[in-house]
Formats: sequence, structure tokens, C-alpha cells
Amino acid sequence: MSKDDKIQSVLGENRVFPPDPGFAARARVNVQKLAELRAAAEKDYVGFWAGLARQELSWQTPFTVALDESAAPNYRWFTDGRLNVSYNCIDRHLAKHGDRIAIRFEGEPGDTANLSFRQLHAEVCRLANVLKSLGIRKGDRVVIYLPMTPQAVIAMQACARIGATHSVVFGGFSAQSLKDRIEDASARLVITADGGHRGGHVVELKKAVDEALADGCKTIEKVLVYRRVGQQIAWQEGRDLWWHELADKAADQCEPEWVEAEHPLFLLYTSGSTGKPKGIQHASAGYLLGAHQTTQWLFDTREDDVFWCTADVGWITGHSYVCYGPLSTGTTIVMYEGGPMVPDAGRFWKVCQDHGVTIFYTAPTAIRALMKMGEQIPARYDLSQLRLLGTVGEPINPEAWIWYHRVIGKEKLPIVDTWWQTETGAAMLAPLPGATPLKPGSCTQPIPGIFADIVDEHGDPIPDPDHGGYLVIKKPWPAMLRTIWGDNDRYIKTYWGQFNNRYYVAGDSAHRDADGCYWILGRMDDVLKVAGHRLGTMEVESALVAHPRVAEAAVVGRPHEIKGEAIVAFVICRGQRPTGFEAEQLERELREFVSKTMGPIAKPDEIRFADNLPKTRSGKIMRRLLRSVAKGEEITQDVSTLENPAIVAQLAGKA
Repeated sequence: MSKDDKIQSVLGENRVFPPDPGFAARARVNVQKLAELRAAAEKDYVGFWAGLARQELSWQTPFTVALDESAAPNYRWFTDGRLNVSYNCIDRHLAKHGDRIAIRFEGEPGDTANLSFRQLHAEVCRLANVLKSLGIRKGDRVVIYLPMTPQAVIAMQACARIGATHSVVFGGFSAQSLKDRIEDASARLVITADGGHRGGHVVELKKAVDEALADGCKTIEKVLVYRRVGQQIAWQEGRDLWWHELADKAADQCEPEWVEAEHPLFLLYTSGSTGKPKGIQHASAGYLLGAHQTTQWLFDTREDDVFWCTADVGWITGHSYVCYGPLSTGTTIVMYEGGPMVPDAGRFWKVCQDHGVTIFYTAPTAIRALMKMGEQIPARYDLSQLRLLGTVGEPINPEAWIWYHRVIGKEKLPIVDTWWQTETGAAMLAPLPGATPLKPGSCTQPIPGIFADIVDEHGDPIPDPDHGGYLVIKKPWPAMLRTIWGDNDRYIKTYWGQFNNRYYVAGDSAHRDADGCYWILGRMDDVLKVAGHRLGTMEVESALVAHPRVAEAAVVGRPHEIKGEAIVAFVICRGQRPTGFEAEQLERELREFVSKTMGPIAKPDEIRFADNLPKTRSGKIMRRLLRSVAKGEEITQDVSTLENPAIVAQLAGKA
């Protein structure tokens, strides 16, 4: 990356929001405490993490080896220690807080249920005993394909309790995707449901399992089925078993299996550029420490908090900030089964009101979708118990941040904008709400113990705040992935090979401003190369969304014979989608608006208006699909995981 090839940052965002004095006065981490944590980590980062591991986790056998670098970059933490993750999340709270609500659940149809830590312990033990009765033992892989009900957390915790390695597959994935993951993990058991509720429809989970197992998946011995919707399903005698029939007969006590710190807690598959999913492998102790500690630091958890992370447990966010992090700290969580627009766009805010949510953590795509519906909808609900907001999944554009701050936070609540990945296990760059000044659109700085940098293609740091490069992590951390399941060479090549094992390479581009705050510019493969300039897609999208007519935007490039790449923007408007002359007029207006905001180089060559963007049910925009649409290519990608598959035809101009 020559000087001229560095990614340019041309989006001006100078608003700063210092920590609220009242919040800071009660926070776990204030300015002084943050400085102390950073100083300790700088002095001895291995000792820093080891001290937290001894202080925050419950060990059956204390460790003496903090970090084993002998096989770097396959780093190992706390190697000679033994613990159990389920014990840390449930058992250790029973004596003092057994009657505290652990899970507050609401189904999409409106049914509700509460589970105390004591009740959760009993349910986890019953299922753990069921798994053992089916022959599942330490190290066996169990695939979990469930709706977003408490049974998903119970299943994950039951696997952890007996030392089985779970692989949760998001309930929106197709039968083929499920099959690929089962076969790669050589799983022995699938835990699923007769169905789940999503978007006003029943998701036929058991049917997808049957299709996945129809041809292949020879390692699967049994299918355990939770009855959720009560509909008729196909049944294979000898293979299929009802969860409730076995659990009702099982004992409600199950001694935890004490496993070594590096024992694989779970596999979580993420898409790869080759098309073959990557089974990201996380270790028990290091992962738990990351999820636990970041829950305390970033969300400032207190005994009376009600924490709602809206992510499905099929994604890493749901693993870390639904199933493991909050429960390990003894915090009450909310689980909601369905979509944010059922029966209307007030559902998220109604859940917050009805369940007394104090900490709300969601995706920028959800915020923009709800922003599009207007301020009058959240105004109908009592959100006064909220005290902290968070975002996760992708960079949040400044205008959406401001809307979130003003409309939902009433200009008082901190917004914890987190950057991290499936591979990192826990949040890496984020503000600590009682100590860090907030900047709309910036994930601010690395948390204590995380050492990030921005480098050029040679691995040399880029000090210039106006230019971006590769975001890298310079030192290992406990929650990091250990390998790619069954393919360690791919692990080394994908995450470490670019700079000869010196750094973990995140795959994201970023720049760092004069105050040391990080701004994520997008994936490196999403960087636009326009007439010799390199632009981050996120900045162009943020410029578009700053226009009062625009609710959401996604920007991609397509080949251009003169400029190298042309900028194509897909735009979702507030109100009705413009057509005809109105669309032509708004397109001209938006192009000039971006030109004035960022400069002529960033002006989109083409703007397409649509009712929505192609998003997975987790809220991720499928940018690879948009690139194909922009190029006029035939869509051959799997669109079964989209929330609205029909939107593809509209974006391509065929509907």
C-alpha cells in the first residue's frame, strides 16, 4: 500500500459526548480506573489477563501457566487449569442469588416465561443427564438448531456442563447449510424443535433437519426435538426423540465435568471466501473470561440490571452476550423469539417496557430500520428504565447513532459501540461508558488488554489520522479463536499469514483519528478503488444516511473502464419509495449531497431505490449479493437465509 494507495478518510465527524457525570460516579470503571487498567496491561499484559482469570472465574484446579506461546500463532491460555463453564454461569450464583430471574422470555405470539437461576440449573441438569443417557460424552459434538427460546440457552449450557462441544446453527439457515455444518463437525446429535415463530410465520426447523439428514450426515445417531409450536411433523422412529419425554424422567442434579482450560467449548461456523464455512473453535476458559469481563466493563452490569441483547444465539453475539457473558456475571437476560416488526414496529420498545430492560444491545441495521418508521412509535412506550444502549454487528453511521442517542436515549444514555468478530470471541474495541468520551460512528479505543494498530501492506504502522489501512491485533488475548476446526493451515493463512504471523489480521479497514479513536471503514475487500483513490464503503453510506430522506444505504463497487470502480448505492428512503421523476430528482440531489459532504470523488455513479436491503435474519446486509446485482450478474448465491428473498428482484430492477 503506497502512500497514494492508503484508504482515505473523508467523512468529517467532530461531535463528542463526554461521559455523564451521574453515570460515571456509579460506574464500575471511571476515568481513573480505566487509566489504572491500561497501565497494568501495558506493563504486563499476560499477568493482567491471568490476574483477571483468577479473580473473576471459579476454578476446580487453579492454573499455573498463563500463556503458552510454544506453538504460536496457536496460542493457549491457562493451560493446566480446569473449570466448567456451566458451573461458572449458573452454580456459583445459587447460594446468594438462586431466586433471581436468570431468563425473561417472550415468544413472538406473546407468551412469556421466567426462569430463576435455580430453575435454570435444574433444567440444564435434566438435559445434561438426557445427553449422557444418549451416550454423549466429553468432546462429542452436538449441533443445536433451535428457535430463540430458553431451550437454546439450556441446550448450550447442558453441553458445556458435560464437556460436549456444541455447534449452534442459526435457525434461518437452510437444510444444506445445516448439513454442511453437521458433516464438518462430525456431530453425533442434533437438538432441534418442531418449529419456531419468526415474522408471523412458523419456521419449520424439524423439516430442515430431516432434509439435511436425508442424504449424508452419517455420524448423527439421534435427533432430540423440543415441542414449541405443536404442529404435525415427520417422525423417524428410533432416531427422533421428544425432549420433554426424556427430560421429565431425568434427575435435576448433574455434577459438572471439569475440563481443561483449552477444551473446545464450541464451534461456530462463519462464511469464508472459498464458500466452505469455517468452524471457528473457541476454548473454555479464555473465551469465558472475555465474555464475562467485557460484560462487566462495557455494559457496567449491576445486580438489578435486565440485559437484552437482541442477537440470536446462532451468532457469536448471542453466544457471548446472551448465553455466557451476562449469566456468568449473574445478570438477568431477556430472550425474544421473533422479528422486530411483529405485529408492528413497536415490538422492540414494548419488550423493553414490559420486561424492564435496563441495557439494550442491538444491531445498527435494526436501529436504521426502526428509525425509518418514525419517532412517534418509540414515544408510545415507557423506556425510562433504560440506562445504557449498545450497538454491534457493523459500524453505525453517525446519523443513526444520533437518532438512537436522542430518541431512545433521551440524550442522556451512553451508547457502547462495539467492534469485534466471531473469531475474537468478545468485544475488542469499545468505549467504557463511565470513562470514555463517545464519538458518533466510532468504536473509540481498544479495551484494556487489547493491543490494536492500523498498518499498511508491509505491516508498518500508519500514524496519519487521515489515512486508513489494515486493522490488526498485535498481541494474543484469552478469548481469541484457537483454530479452524479440522484445518489449522487455513487458520494460520487466513488470520496470520499476511504479515508472517506477527499480527492477527481482522480483515477490516480502519483509520485512527487525532484523539486515538478508531473508525471502521468496512471490510478490506469492500474498499472502493475510484480513480486512484481508496474509499471506505462505510463513510459513503454514512454520508448518504445523513440526508433527511434516507433511512439506510449500502454501497458497493462495480467495474468501470476509466475509473477502475464505479460507486453504486442502494438506498432505502424514509416514507414511500420514490419512482419515476421523483426518483430521478432525488438521485441527483443525493449525488450532490455526497459530493458536498465528502468531495466529488465519492459521488455515487448510480443510486437504486428499494423498499429494503437484502439482509440475513441476523440483520447482516449481504454485500456480496449486492455486488452481483450492481454488476448485472445472475444471482447464484443461496438467498434462503434472507429475511425477504423477494427484495433481490426489486434491487435488480425486475420487480
